[in-house]
Amino acid sequence: MRPEDAERIHRASLKILEETGIRLEHDEVLRRVVKAGARPGSAAYDVRLPPSLVAECLASAPREVTLAALDGSAMVLSSDSAPAFWTCPVLHFWTGEERRPVRSHDLTDIARLCNQLSNVNGIMGVAMDDVPPAYRDFVGVRIMAESSRRHVRALCFSGRGMEALAAMKNVIPGPWLSIGFTAHGPLRWTHLALDVFLKSAGCGIPTTINGEPMAGVTAPVTLAGAVAVGNAEILAGIVVNQLLEPGRPVIYNLGLAHVFDMKHATAVTGGPENALLARASADLGRFYDLPSSSWVSTESLFEDEQAALEKMFGFQTHMSAGVGLIWGMGQLESEMTLSLAQLVIDNEMVDFVRRHQKGFAVTDQALALPLIEEVGIAGSYLDTEHTLANFRKELFDPGLLNRASRSVQSRPLHEIARTRAAEMIAQDGGNALGHEVRDELRRIEQKFREVSGT
Repeated sequence: MRPEDAERIHRASLKILEETGIRLEHDEVLRRVVKAGARPGSAAYDVRLPPSLVAECLASAPREVTLAALDGSAMVLSSDSAPAFWTCPVLHFWTGEERRPVRSHDLTDIARLCNQLSNVNGIMGVAMDDVPPAYRDFVGVRIMAESSRRHVRALCFSGRGMEALAAMKNVIPGPWLSIGFTAHGPLRWTHLALDVFLKSAGCGIPTTINGEPMAGVTAPVTLAGAVAVGNAEILAGIVVNQLLEPGRPVIYNLGLAHVFDMKHATAVTGGPENALLARASADLGRFYDLPSSSWVSTESLFEDEQAALEKMFGFQTHMSAGVGLIWGMGQLESEMTLSLAQLVIDNEMVDFVRRHQKGFAVTDQALALPLIEEVGIAGSYLDTEHTLANFRKELFDPGLLNRASRSVQSRPLHEIARTRAAEMIAQDGGNALGHEVRDELRRIEQKFREVSGT
């Protein structure tokens, strides 16, 4: 996207917010936004946001967002930072033989596998079937904190659950926990989303503000129109969060945008248009000088050729576009299902793309003209000191992909990946949280279980 295109989309979104408006389905949040200068709209909970208010809140958002991990490391995201990679929130788990509801022990396995994968920086909560919905957010965070050494991204289910998450966040120092929510388009933020924003305000919890327009359904079918609507939703979400907590770290996420398959009446998440929308997320993030986010997705139900095509294309285009936070590691079936084998394969894909993006140096040492003269015509470079000194840093060495003959390796990739995942999980020891921290997290969990009821 050219800078002038980003500017035009920005102006279009401001016009939408000022003339059409946005729906904020929460009395307290609505009151605060109106108090800050918004004008009542044409229906209950509708408000019109003046451009000056949007500009003020954009200026309040930090240019950098720190995402700490439970092992003490941290990544700093900005509009031009290297990408971070997360898993994804799912409903189902693919074992290789069956798709079943995801359960709490699966989340433990996902966390322990991610500890062993070099390209996974964060783990996201899942909709655990064996935990009541009222508990899923804070139980999930407790499980991830006990099992993971990565950054933890909660899957929020209620305002009460957000209160539990805020209490848990203070048990461990640093921004190890983040949240996020998505506008329910077109141009609408639900009570649940706004209540989560309100209940988390003042805690310094990094928050992903997600627009999820579906081109042809909840936004114009033209991608520019869909981007304008999704951008307006995100700008409104930033306004809300900055009014509730000035200076709150936010991540701009237009990358959840979909297109609609008119033949099958399904949402598409792994098509070429999704890569264009991810690029728009990165470009608009740079336009606003905020970290950007998107997902790499596939419609495939299995770890098959379609998943390979769509996800490899997704990682390549997202990383080339400069998306700052890329999630979807391990996911299948439009983010409804997670596969441990796919998680291992995705980790290899990211390594593959990183090597491609690194390129190669053209220096005197790399050109190696004296060596070429020494070896001469019809010689061999295999046994030279130059090859020994440089091959590891010059050549990609896959950890999973097959480069052996059929006599050495005769199993398909997804079977190898599934075996590798099981081995990695068995090797991992989880997170070495102190007993005091574990006990406090479990105490908070029990307290909010009792308050939330069954």
